[in-house]
Amino acid sequence: MEGGLLPSRPRGRRGASTYNCSDNLGYIRGLNDKQKQLIKKSVHICMIDGKKTRSRAIVYKTFHRLAPHGDVIRLLINAIENVKPICGVKKVRIPGITRLVPSITATNRQETLAIRWMPESAAKRRMGKKSMSLDQCLYAEILEASQKMGIARKKRDDLHKLAEANRSFSHYRWW
Repeated sequence: MEGGLLPSRPRGRRGASTYNCSDNLGYIRGLNDKQKQLIKKSVHICMIDGKKTRSRAIVYKTFHRLAPHGDVIRLLINAIENVKPICGVKKVRIPGITRLVPSITATNRQETLAIRWMPESAAKRRMGKKSMSLDQCLYAEILEASQKMGIARKKRDDLHKLAEANRSFSHYRWW
């Protein structure tokens, strides 16, 4: 190393740094089936235009950033638990008008909505700060969600407020 310079990292196409996800596979080893399904679901929901490899890289980079804060899977599960909506609203057509009727959300749907809202919130966060990458925004969103804060948590609270506001129409529920 001449002049105290560090060796350059290998570069991929268009000068972008290549990222090897194999160092993050330690997060997947030793997990039970439910935790593996949770990671797969996160990767699938983050996927855009069928680019699964890119989605997986973003999720694993996020996990890599979360590693210093403790157990990555515990943080993710805690964030999802804090963002899960317990109830929601459904549109019901009552003669002449459509009403929003509050209803209980199924457990699988709760988890799916929570996982879906976090990348959406990260994308919104990124719109405000173009300098941040998506994995940085997702990292910040998961950390905030695990602390019961953040955009995804606010979305959940807004949905609960909407259900509470339309509580008077709950007698229209027949399902």
